[in-house]
Amino acid sequence: MLVKSKRPISSGKGKRPEERTVGELLEDGVIVIDKPSGPTSHQVTSWVGDMVGARKSAHGGTLDPRVTGVLPVGLGNAVRAMDALHYGTKAYVGVMRMHGNVDRRRLEEVFKEFTDEIYQTPPMRSAVKRELRTRRIVSLSLTEISGRDVLFKTDCEAGTYIRSLCVDIGDAIALGAHLQDLRRTRAGELTEDDAVSLHDLKDAFEEHKAGNSAALRKMLRPKEVLLAQMPKIEIKDSAVDAICHGANLAIPGIVSLDEHIRKGGTVAVMTLSGEGVALGRPLMDSEEVMKRSEGFAVDISRVFMPTGTYARSWGSSAQENQQK
Repeated sequence: MLVKSKRPISSGKGKRPEERTVGELLEDGVIVIDKPSGPTSHQVTSWVGDMVGARKSAHGGTLDPRVTGVLPVGLGNAVRAMDALHYGTKAYVGVMRMHGNVDRRRLEEVFKEFTDEIYQTPPMRSAVKRELRTRRIVSLSLTEISGRDVLFKTDCEAGTYIRSLCVDIGDAIALGAHLQDLRRTRAGELTEDDAVSLHDLKDAFEEHKAGNSAALRKMLRPKEVLLAQMPKIEIKDSAVDAICHGANLAIPGIVSLDEHIRKGGTVAVMTLSGEGVALGRPLMDSEEVMKRSEGFAVDISRVFMPTGTYARSWGSSAQENQQK
């Protein structure tokens, strides 16, 4: 973390994520569901929203109906922060069925060839446009072979189609293959250990309505967990409301920033209390920000903190001076 300016004392107008009440988390939090096989991700998300009485809900990455595992569901204001999961990686364990007998050593060689950046075309059943694109496979390992069934694990860029990956591996080995079973074990920093079943959530919410919120409190996460894997910029309290009203982030409003921020990437903008304010596109590298005393550092693309959370401390002067 690079320090841009002397760390001011927080005004205390916000609230640290870990201090939020159950009621506040139901309006601005995340529940990690262990998705069962059968329903669509949209159906599960709708059930969760109805179950807890959320104004709106959204999931963090579609799983096919037969696929199980980690499905983060954002509630209320946290829906706007769900895009942050697109900038991390996701992990899966699956079974690939080969269309012929396969040699383990040859298959391991092909797995190595598919590690790093690969080209993919989404499968026919995908909801997105079918066009060639690249995705990064961080790791791909063979765990076990039983007959023609191959148990594998992979850690990959969000948006990777594991079904297409299996087909492409089968083509590369000249035998053919398809995905038989799949489970997502991690999305961003959220893992199976964080996930709860729909039945357990229902029971916990009924207890909450009866006056015992302990079980539900353990299931709710602040939306900031979605930002854990992202580079961050910490800003002054006086800059927060301007950002919430759509202003870009000026350099005078920055307190500190991660040193690996790169121009054109994506960064999370945070308060001194650790609250997520927005996502944005850095207009310069960290090193350049440290050298300059004025100008804009981040083009804000998605705000997820409501206006008025912090007091307005900017006027009608030039936008660049609003955050000094």
